[in-house]
This record gives sequence, structure tokens and C-alpha cells, in this order.
Amino acid sequence: MAWKDDLKQLLHVYYLVNILLCCSYLVLRSVPPVCNFLFPEQGCQLDFRESEILFFLMVIVMFRNRRAGSTSLVAYISSAFVYVKAANVILFFYSDPRMGVVFVVLWLLQALTLAEPVYNGPDKVLYFRGNFDEEVLHGDSRVTWLVAHYATWSPACDQFAPTFRRLSHTYGCDFFKFGKLDVTRYPETAKEQHVSDSPYSRQLPTLSLFKGGKEVKRRPFVDSKGLVIKFPFTEQNIVNAFDLNNVYEEAKKLCKTEKTVKKTD
Repeated sequence: MAWKDDLKQLLHVYYLVNILLCCSYLVLRSVPPVCNFLFPEQGCQLDFRESEILFFLMVIVMFRNRRAGSTSLVAYISSAFVYVKAANVILFFYSDPRMGVVFVVLWLLQALTLAEPVYNGPDKVLYFRGNFDEEVLHGDSRVTWLVAHYATWSPACDQFAPTFRRLSHTYGCDFFKFGKLDVTRYPETAKEQHVSDSPYSRQLPTLSLFKGGKEVKRRPFVDSKGLVIKFPFTEQNIVNAFDLNNVYEEAKKLCKTEKTVKKTD
């Protein structure tokens, strides 16, 4: 299950250290006897200003995650780290500047020594470099393509990348291929595919399924009013929306037929 995979991923030292840093102020400030020792004058109750900062932080995190379209627990928590740690800096300096300096040093050490883990598993993704039309639109008509339009600056695309790579490894074969198109490097191709490369675009990432050189399905899609209908890019949603299991079975049959023909020849 997806949530179990997320929990396993959160056991990585990068996430554990960041969670400790994010929770440090609230724990040190409110748990006795630590709070009595570190904050003897303020006590163990948050004052109005501290509560105000924490409430404002919650609003910012929710807004940013909604804009980024986070679809997993790990993505949601990871995108919140920088805002929570920034709020901790403000809170520590507000209570005791010396502790604020210590927290900033710890944050810098974490940033320099611990990088966010990335997916290092196998994949079958082809990155288009000016050959999109040749491969997808005018290539072998028997090949089905699932193409991800992405931008390197988009957090939503970064979060989606491991999911797409895992799906390519699971379903990719000679007659069902997975490709990625960088809309910032090839804006003309993106424009032809009606995918906006604007920094304010709500179309990134966009997944398109091509059969016989023609697009038959995409997510997210634009309705008759020109509104982008949001799509949560989880593995199961993609499998269901694009009917990947049946597409893969059809592709495997073509692979078997191709092998039989080659043996006969």
C-alpha cells in the first residue's frame, strides 16, 4: 500500500533529522522540565505571538501544498520542511537569540551533509531531445506511448518523477513506451501539444497517451470552459485512468507476435 511505502521512506535519516528540527521548538518550549530549564521566564505555555506565528505557518504550508499538488505523505511533509524550519528560526530568535543561532547552525549542517533521497531504481523512460514527432507521432504505429510533459522548475513535476519511473519499469516494453518532454527546452512542441509552459501553468505535469501516433487520453484535461481539471498523480490513479493493465497486455501480445515472426524468418 502507498501509505506503507511512504512510512518506510520517512525512516530515511534525511526525513528523521528534518522532522526533529521542525518539531524542536514546540517540544523544547512546551515539554517540562526541558521548557522550565531553557525558558525559565516564559514558562511552558506559548504566548499569543508564538501561537500567531504557528497559525500563519499552517496557512502557508496548506496553501503551498495545494498549489504544488502534493499527492503523497512524503511529498506533503517534504515541501513543508523549509517553511517549518524558517518559522522555527523566527520563534527561537523571538524567545532567545542564542538558541536561534544554534538552530541556524544545525540547519546549515543538515543542509550541507544530508541531501533529500531520490529514486534510484530501474526505469525505462526515454527523454525526448527534439525527436518527439519522429518517435511518437510518426514512428511505429503499433507502439503505444505514455508521455509526461514536465518542467524542471516545477515542484509537482519533481514529486511525480519517481512515480513515472516506477510505472515505466513495471509496464514498459517494446510496444508500450514511456517518454518525457521538457516543455521549457522544447516550447514549440509543448505548444503543439497544447501544454502551457508558463510559470503559472496548472497543466504541469501533463500525461498523454498516444496510440497510432494520435493522442487518445490526457490528464489533467481542460474542460469546455477552459478550466484545468485537477488530477492526483498517484500510481493507482494513473493505472486506472489510462487503463495501463490492458494497454500492457495488448503490448505483450504484440511482443509475442513479433518474436514468433522473427523465429519463423
